Amino acid sequence: MTFSKKEAFSDEFQEIAAFTKALSHPARLAILDFLAKQNQCVSGDITDEIPLSRTTVSQHLQELKNAGLLKGTVSGTRVYYCLETEKLKEMKEKLHAFMEKLSSNQTQCSI
Repeated sequence: MTFSKKEAFSDEFQEIAAFTKALSHPARLAILDFLAKQNQCVSGDITDEIPLSRTTVSQHLQELKNAGLLKGTVSGTRVYYCLETEKLKEMKEKLHAFMEKLSSNQTQCSI
């Protein structure tokens, strides 16, 4: 029986990996930080805050949306983005639990 490398890892690991990949660019962190300070935001406003082209910001917004961290609403010619707070809380708990498991390892490496 053959399976892909992705199937060799648990759903939890895959979900944490996708979440951390979405956070792995400073522009995406800046976008999330900006949105956390807003109630709702027009994508053009984000471009004014992030020192990147509109196209690049749009690509980062799409990555964050694909990861489930943002939701977007189209209104006329504008797209309004806001944080998907329930998903962020869920991922915070999962990442915290994973990091706690790693840091609670009592084995001391002597290297």
